[in-house]
Amino acid sequence: MNITLTCTVLPGNEQLQYHGAEGDTFEDALLALGFIPDTVLLFHNGISLPQDKPIEEDAVEIILTASRG
Repeated sequence: MNITLTCTVLPGNEQLQYHGAEGDTFEDALLALGFIPDTVLLFHNGISLPQDKPIEEDAVEIILTASRG
């Protein structure tokens, strides 16, 4: 089964989508989207998510904690 995860990148409110397979983790999604996992925090409905958690949510916020430049 395939999954789709909508990500809102903050600051900036950029919307990204990750398309993956059931069992993929947030770390898999972050790497595929070009993020270094150690430089971001993930939240869903105000609750922090661990990056090694399998994706079950349909939308998350990615908070940048370091410059991407």
